[in-house]
Formats: sequence, C-alpha cells, structure tokens
Amino acid sequence: MAVQLAAEEQMMIEMVRDLARERVAPRAAEIDAKGEFPWDMKDLLAKQDILGMPFPEEYGGLGSSELSILMVIEELAKACATTSLILCVQQLGALPILLAGTEEQKRRWIPKLATGEWLASYGLTEPGSGSDAGAMATKAVRTGESYVLNGVKHFITNAGIAHVNTVFALTNPEAGTRGISAFVVEDGTPGFHLGKVENKMGIRGSQTGELVFEDCEIPAANLLGSEGEGFKIALATLDRTRPGIAAQALGIAQGALDFATQYAKQRVQFGKPIIANQGIQFMLADMDIKTEAARQLIYHVGELMDSGSTAFGRESAIAKTFASDAAIEVTNDAIQVLGGYGYMKEFPVERMMRDAKITQIYEGTNQIQRLVIARALAR
Repeated sequence: MAVQLAAEEQMMIEMVRDLARERVAPRAAEIDAKGEFPWDMKDLLAKQDILGMPFPEEYGGLGSSELSILMVIEELAKACATTSLILCVQQLGALPILLAGTEEQKRRWIPKLATGEWLASYGLTEPGSGSDAGAMATKAVRTGESYVLNGVKHFITNAGIAHVNTVFALTNPEAGTRGISAFVVEDGTPGFHLGKVENKMGIRGSQTGELVFEDCEIPAANLLGSEGEGFKIALATLDRTRPGIAAQALGIAQGALDFATQYAKQRVQFGKPIIANQGIQFMLADMDIKTEAARQLIYHVGELMDSGSTAFGRESAIAKTFASDAAIEVTNDAIQVLGGYGYMKEFPVERMMRDAKITQIYEGTNQIQRLVIARALAR
C-alpha cells in the first residue's frame, strides 16, 4: 500500500524517528525501572509540536492527518512504549471535547492541550465497570447551575497529572447506557482527588490510578453534548483512538524485531552468526510477516479516517486486535532469539514484551474487539 503523506508530515515522521533513536531510546530503560512519569519526554514532545498533531490549527494544533499520527506513535513506541502513550492519551482525553464540545468549550481547553502545557485523561473505567460500561456507578446530579459528581474511576492513564479530565457519569441511573453523560473535570476542583496509584507490569512510566469524586461540584457548562449522550461520545472516541493503540503495538513489535535481527547478526554460535541458522531465519521471517501485516491494517484505518469515512469501527477493531496479538507473539519470539540474554533486563526485549501485553487489554479488550467484528459481520 502506497502511503500518501503531505511533505511536511513526512518531514515530521523523519524528525520523530531521529528523536526516538537519539533522545527517547536512551531513556526507556530508566523510565521503566523508576516507574515515574517522564516529564522530560512530555516536554520534548511538546517542544517539537508532536502533542499538537491531533488538534485543529484553529485551536493551536497542527491539524495532522490520522495516518501521520499513527506513524508517529509507531516511531515513538519502537523506542519507548511509555513515551508513545503520552501522545495516545492526549488524543484520547481531548477527543470527546473535539467531538461534542461547544465552540466555547473547545476554545477553553484545547489550546493548552495542543501546546502540551496541559495533559488530558479519559475517565470511563470503574472498579466494577470495565468492558461493561452499563455497570457504571459514578453519578452526576444536577443542582441549579452545577453538577455534583460522586464515584471512582479506575485504571485511568494520567490520573493525578492531567489538567483536563474527560469523565463519564450517570445522570439518569434508570436509563442504563442511555443515562450516561460526559463532563470535563479540571484538576484542582474541590472534591476531586487522586486515589490509588497502580504498580504495573508494563508501561511503567505512565501513571495509572484512580480518580475519586466526593461531592465534586462542577459547572453545568462542563457538560459535553447533552445529557444521555455520554456513551455515544465514549464509543465514538474509542473507535477513533483505538488505532493509536494498534500503532503502539506495532511500534513495540517492530522495535523487538529490529533488536532481535541485529542481535542474530552479531551472536556467533558453532562458528557462525545465529541468523545463518534456518531455525532462527524462520522465526525472524514470521515476526516480520506479522509486523508488516499489522502495519498494513493500521495504515488502512488511518487512510479510511482521513478520507472522511464514518464507518471504520470494524477496521479499527481488526487492526487493534491483530496488532496487539502480533506484538505479544513477536516480543515473545524476540526473547527466544536472544536466549538467556532476552530474559535479562540489560536487554530491551523483556521490557517490550511486558509493555506489549497492555495493548491487548486497554481501549477495549481483544475479546470485546472480536465482538465488535462479529456484530459487523452479522449486520
């Protein structure tokens, strides 16, 4: 598939590729080991206008194509999955505002997200409500010109560090998913605080935690769209951001393949580089097949979105499912190519495998994606 990018976007991809190799990759192991949010990486992405890519020019962004955003996520994830996630979640947390916000709301929140001065989060998941969003318990009660929120959001990326938090809550508990509404809750709002911070297997530099709302009063003007439209906004957002997780998985897989291939060229056993052995050649070939197939699926979704199509939910689910499954298989095989060295933290492939696992889980588990695909077939 021939990829069509504007000249300035192609330059951006090349710049990010160099940046990832020279600035991001040397920090990746330390970010993983410390398990602390890499503010220096956030500042680097902001300084290079990378965080402005998902935002329209009229709000201070670059107005980049979806395809170019996916390619940038891929390049960053080759070096460091945590750093790539900064861009993914900036888009995820802000997209409900872009999709459903009024002009005043967009002017209020988007420019500082586009510059990277502010970070965003997306608050949908709860302790008892993961794949089943209808089991949501967080409530928002209208009182005059305000809403009062009570509840807990769980496993939220950028919890406690985001300035703008898109939060979904029940305004009509009797209506199920049709009673869910979307709100923006700003950092520092009384009654809103960070709960438990998770200690994770992978993407360890990304802060994941709880958003706790205890009689948290926000202006009614912070409602996105109308009451009851929250679930529709949430799904529309995920359809558009899910390919970014696929691109993250692709980058992880490509990074592992690149490292394993280079290692196989240098590692000598029985008097020759192990890449000369057919067993290793076939492993690397299968890794390359899976990685390239994932790339084509992901780029196809990007081009569909850029074409103005509104029917890409199936393709988005296919790309995310295939790429994340491939990332697990490719990183597992990369460890095998390195043998005992692959199991050691001195080499990056064990980190890549740990990072890859979450791509099968967040923004909709792969089991849920298969439901989406199957329902599309049934229609």
